Amino acid sequence: MKILVVQNRMGIGDTVIFLPFIKALSEKYHTPVSILVKKNSKADQYLYQSDYIDKIIILERDKLNKKHSGFFGSINLIKDLKKYNFDKIFIFNSSLRFYLIAKMSKIPEIYQYPLFEKTKQHITNTPKKFLKDKINLDVFKNPEIEIKVQSINDAIKKFQINKNDVNLLLGIGGSGPTKRIPSKTFLELIEKISKIKKCKFFLATGKESEEQQILNEILNSKFGNSCVPLDNLSIREILPIIKSCNISICNDSSFSHLSAALGIKTITLMADTPLIYGNYNSNMYPILPDGEEFVTHNTSGKDKINSNKIFNKLIEILD
Repeated sequence: MKILVVQNRMGIGDTVIFLPFIKALSEKYHTPVSILVKKNSKADQYLYQSDYIDKIIILERDKLNKKHSGFFGSINLIKDLKKYNFDKIFIFNSSLRFYLIAKMSKIPEIYQYPLFEKTKQHITNTPKKFLKDKINLDVFKNPEIEIKVQSINDAIKKFQINKNDVNLLLGIGGSGPTKRIPSKTFLELIEKISKIKKCKFFLATGKESEEQQILNEILNSKFGNSCVPLDNLSIREILPIIKSCNISICNDSSFSHLSAALGIKTITLMADTPLIYGNYNSNMYPILPDGEEFVTHNTSGKDKINSNKIFNKLIEILD
């Protein structure tokens, strides 16, 4: 049986959030599942070793490649999907366009969110209800990213990861400036934990100028010798490093989602995003800005994330 899942939300985080539903379908039908995702999901970077994933098909609708954009793009997508002879398709959105594409691709069984109901769709509750209503499938598991043991052993050797030390991933990057916690907060944390534990810090971030500034402020501090920058590595190369860490402390970024899905306890620093993105996984431990009981877009709390709160949660988890 050939099954296709359409998950066309943007970014790594949303794709990771949907992994439990994709894996549940694979387990129900006893076959790996193919996925149709956007290029910026970077799914090929972290799902290439996951046994429940078959093919990763890229929805080419970005600025550089519009093969699947517009009317003629829909025709191209239909041609592409027909090649695979899918038996079932699960469409995790309410788009009439995708329904028509599935019909014209001659996929016999089509399951989709209710049409024209795009507003107020909860990121986890809506797909849970969808699979329960359509095929009586209950989904309660965490997202899981699978990685081979050899990849982990290779990373441990290459980066000289000593399992007697405390190895921490610091996800200091973020997709927007309001999500990026200042270097001062991370440095305060590093100083506190370094006084009582022998630590090695792996710094994960992107190439945006503000991210690089935060990275350099940490590297140029007195703790620079204990830090390993990862900004020149691909996600594929970083995954086994994350898996080798004891714990992660991340802004609300792709690394928080990847870390938790790898089974690593992950402290999520929630400055400016709905809390669900920092607590949907039981491996996640959200830290909210001082004075806030909940967070959402426009909370603007990056300067109110308290290093003492992070440190206390870190010690609690390590102990």
